[in-house]
Amino acid sequence: MSVRVREARIENKLKDTTKSAPLVGTPKIEDKMKYTIAVIPGDGIGPEVTEQAKKALNAVADVYDHTFIYKEASMGACAIDAIGNPLPDKTLKVCEKSDAILFGAIGHPKYDNDPTAKVRPEQGLLRLRKELGLFCNVRPVKAYAQLIENSPLKREIIEGTDISIYRELTGGIYFGIKELSDDGQIAFDGCSYTVEEIERIAHLAFKEAQTRRKKLTLVDKANVLETSRLWRKTVTALAAQYPDVALDFLFVDNAAMQMILNPKQFDVILTENLFGDIISDEASVIGGSIGLLASASVGKENALFEPIHGSFPQATGKNIANPLASILSAAMLLNHLGLHKEAKAIENAVQKSLSLEITTEDLNKNQPFSTSKVGDFIADYIENQDDSILNFKNIHMGQSTII
Repeated sequence: MSVRVREARIENKLKDTTKSAPLVGTPKIEDKMKYTIAVIPGDGIGPEVTEQAKKALNAVADVYDHTFIYKEASMGACAIDAIGNPLPDKTLKVCEKSDAILFGAIGHPKYDNDPTAKVRPEQGLLRLRKELGLFCNVRPVKAYAQLIENSPLKREIIEGTDISIYRELTGGIYFGIKELSDDGQIAFDGCSYTVEEIERIAHLAFKEAQTRRKKLTLVDKANVLETSRLWRKTVTALAAQYPDVALDFLFVDNAAMQMILNPKQFDVILTENLFGDIISDEASVIGGSIGLLASASVGKENALFEPIHGSFPQATGKNIANPLASILSAAMLLNHLGLHKEAKAIENAVQKSLSLEITTEDLNKNQPFSTSKVGDFIADYIENQDDSILNFKNIHMGQSTII
């Protein structure tokens, strides 16, 4: 918290000594808990936005009397530059021993623009997913009321959209056999799935649907692909275990069209790796900013949380990157740990930053706030939810009316 904000808090309390009852909105203090969080800042804007997520977690720790122990590690282009390996063994060990992983971003133009590079930053993330068994990617897509005008889609189409996309993450064509003929004229990428790989993520998607609007849509290409036919057969068989969930099917090309024409029809979407990669990125336009989209990659023993926006090298070091997706990733991390009220505190703070327009230039072109200032506001709001909205906005704009 800044000195100015802290002084303002003290002066407010001195002016009103009658407030001895618990503050409105202050969460009930839980028993102290300790968690180890692996932090991988990564490349580009990753370190900047991850630092803001840590501010939110630290505020949660203060309010709820938890302890978060951060273990920082490297992955991606920065790791290649340092030791020639996009996923150092040390990083893998840190992640294996942690309760959860907070990840920033991966990638650098010098690798992106070199198709001949044998070692690439993204190989580190793919290997980490595989080594930790992070088979399920969860990506929430929501139309925030404050940002609807930012979306290229019409208000009447996207208003009320709330989707959870479940993408299989460690199988399919990304991890299949890859071959190139000796003469370089023929390339081959193999795609395969097992019933077990399909069932384990399908169970998670069905259970998620049970907590929401009880509708699950399987996106496939069963009219053409044998793997898709296996997906459809397997998921249909599992549906008998979840009679309260309505199951329907869409071919991926139709699903891509429906995501733009009528996204509100979707509740939970389940799909394979390649289709999920494409559909979830397409859905990012609904929210009005890719800077608000968080994701989780979970397995049986480990889980990783990250924003989806990538390394955005053009903004690196300029303190202009939107940190809200990284902060919302921290909220997903807390939910994973069972700290649901704590996660809600972060989500409420993000909603407040949007409503007060305490946001970076991608969302607030007239009076933008820096990456670090947005992070400061989120942390401050979590710790001081009793303050008036006016004072919050004035203080963080440097125009306090109470000093």
